[in-house]
Amino acid sequence: MNTTKGEIQPGVDFQEPHTRQDEESLKGFVERILAEAKRQGATAAEVAAGDDIGLSVVVRSGDLETVEFSRDRGFGITVYLGNKKGSSSTTDISDDSIRESVEAAVNIARYTEPDPYSGLADPDRLATEFPDLDLYHPRPMDVDEAKESALIVESSAESVDSRIFKCDSSRIGAASACTAYGNSLGFIHAERESRYNMLADVIAKDSDGMQRDYWYSTSRNAAELDSPTSVGETAANRALKKLDPRPIPTGEYPVLFDRGIASGVIGHLISGLGGRAQYLKSSYLLDSMNKKIATDALTLREHPHLKGALGSRSYDSEGVATTEKPFVEDGVVRNYVLSSYSGRHLDMPTTGNASGVCNLTVEADLQPIEDILKQMGTGLLVQSLMGQGVNIVTGDYSRGAAGYWIVDGEFAHAVDELTIAGKLDDMFMRLVAFGDDVDLRNSIRTGSLLVESMTVAAN
Repeated sequence: MNTTKGEIQPGVDFQEPHTRQDEESLKGFVERILAEAKRQGATAAEVAAGDDIGLSVVVRSGDLETVEFSRDRGFGITVYLGNKKGSSSTTDISDDSIRESVEAAVNIARYTEPDPYSGLADPDRLATEFPDLDLYHPRPMDVDEAKESALIVESSAESVDSRIFKCDSSRIGAASACTAYGNSLGFIHAERESRYNMLADVIAKDSDGMQRDYWYSTSRNAAELDSPTSVGETAANRALKKLDPRPIPTGEYPVLFDRGIASGVIGHLISGLGGRAQYLKSSYLLDSMNKKIATDALTLREHPHLKGALGSRSYDSEGVATTEKPFVEDGVVRNYVLSSYSGRHLDMPTTGNASGVCNLTVEADLQPIEDILKQMGTGLLVQSLMGQGVNIVTGDYSRGAAGYWIVDGEFAHAVDELTIAGKLDDMFMRLVAFGDDVDLRNSIRTGSLLVESMTVAAN
């Protein structure tokens, strides 16, 4: 049994919550680093620091396999000498380490080429208001409690059906983080956040072979996690449904992306709208501002201030205020995804997305999945994807896939070892239905997505 890394001592069975005092202490730590950067000649500087505490418990075959307590502290410093930039980071928070890390960043900056686009965010873009986003729900959790929950996950999965070979592992995790960001423009802020998760990894077996699947629940509030019984049973049923895969003919079919992978499909579009892809001219959506790139039915809007959501934040990694905004509205591009650096390349202001998108939400006419299956008729429901066959430069899309064959709107049988292919621009133009089964477990919030037609090749 693994027991520890970092500063937590073996046998300490709790998740230590952070306090307001920790926030103030971390802000003071950042101020010390900024002062050292100024002392060493930096014309500007920014610092991100963090203190993370975590507990992870893994159960396998009724036994407690792994217990891991962790505590990770550290900081990253970026300094500017005019338009010359240097960065360094360390997990050593001693005074000597602060001095040496700043010195390393300054030395790097001295030998880099000037970059007219580099530098801190524009002062008028920095956050000045910090609403309570309800991100921190500390809850003591000892190993015995976590083990008991993991055992329930495992037993629930294994009791669903005799064809469940085993729950290969069940995992319970809890984490508390205190982070701070500050820069030489006078911006400094600290915040706390929590995250809890529960996962089951299940193997089903019949005369034709084995199939594996999983399910997980994650939330900032432990009380809002799915129950251990639900997580175990869901994982088991997903694995069972994959048994006895059968072949299908190659052809053009409607393709329904399951909610668990639909966020990745939306993510490809967002990558194409990314500032770096735009200024490097490496996007199939190059120069697409105010142009139609998807069906009229699709709006993608960012909601960074949703209370308790996993993607919520009041400012990005540059201290820039986050705001609600559409990236795509009625199928038309309204914003790129910009940091200060990429925005300067494009002669545009930052959108406050140096840390990525925040609760990007598919806004459309959402339908029950049963109605979408009826609309689909006969086609492929993709439940998992393999490979990296997505080219953001050309928009070519080709991925290995597995899932379920749908006939007359009903589940017929499992399928695997397929390839689905198309062009991203066609796929988004041919989105014809949006599921109300919205997955809230990451920063892109979407339900299942139905594409009118794609090439499905059986291997």
